[in-house]
Amino acid sequence: MGLFDIFKKKKTEEEAATPEVAQTEQEQLNTGLEKTKEGFFAKLHRAVAGRSTVDMDVLDDLEEALITSDVGVDTTVKIIRKIEERVARDKYVNSEELYTILYDEIALLMEQAEGKAETFGLDVKEGTPYVVMVVGVNGAGKTTTIGKLAAQLVRAGKKVYIGAADTFRAAAIDQLAVWAERAGATMIRQEMGSDPASVAYDTLRSAVANNADVVLIDTAGRLHNKIGLMNELTKIRNVMAKVIPDAPHEVMLVLDGSTGQNAFEQARQFTQATQVTSLAITKLDGTAKGGVVIGISDTFKIPVRYIGIGEGIDQLRIFDRHQFVKALFGKK
Repeated sequence: MGLFDIFKKKKTEEEAATPEVAQTEQEQLNTGLEKTKEGFFAKLHRAVAGRSTVDMDVLDDLEEALITSDVGVDTTVKIIRKIEERVARDKYVNSEELYTILYDEIALLMEQAEGKAETFGLDVKEGTPYVVMVVGVNGAGKTTTIGKLAAQLVRAGKKVYIGAADTFRAAAIDQLAVWAERAGATMIRQEMGSDPASVAYDTLRSAVANNADVVLIDTAGRLHNKIGLMNELTKIRNVMAKVIPDAPHEVMLVLDGSTGQNAFEQARQFTQATQVTSLAITKLDGTAKGGVVIGISDTFKIPVRYIGIGEGIDQLRIFDRHQFVKALFGKK
């Protein structure tokens, strides 16, 4: 059985899924975030162990627990202030109630950051190819994310084109070619050292001519300097707009969740260099730093569309904030 047949079979099974299968998906996410959950709860437990009420000492310890879980200083301060307001209003809050309050406040914070939509997969419509320019530093999982996303889209019946516009590394082009073949997508490439904007232009022209549904454009993952990065990405955007006037429809920034606070800095650099419209946060299964998803969502107010919870081709998950917070707190 070929890879496409496997995906097709899996899709059919999902369409006939029972509530038990949906529960299994939550359990899979729980497993993927196990290290984050264990680290997060260990710190929370130390913060409240032996305390019968939530006082300033508990809140100070809780603040430290959140910050060291890579939630981020600004976001942590917001959460602590909300809890302080709740404690002041209710007069008496015990340590058990603190977990419920914390869960509610993080869930609300994610809702405010992400918007009202339940999930944030790509909103691909019929007609002109939907163009996604993918940005991020080398090593963040950008090429792998493109490959996994292409596989999901092909499995959903979409015709996908991939543009290998990271022309500064031969390895990047070769790796992308392997993923494109695995996914069943068409890849457009040029020689190493070619103009990235030229690759993007050729990819869009070919996609339009062949009635593609989605175009994924890989870009160089260098953070050489803000001006150089801005100029390069702007040139690619302008050239694509000559083929499809409103392209790119989305600029997706891929961040390595295991880098914790470094991911914040990468997000800051790229949001200053170009108009980032969505995030994919990878490698969450191998780290205890999954709290970075909360902080980055809150800080940059950019929706997280996908999270990576494993190396498998089907382990790029459409982000669901409700499932994420449940997994973080070990809820079923």
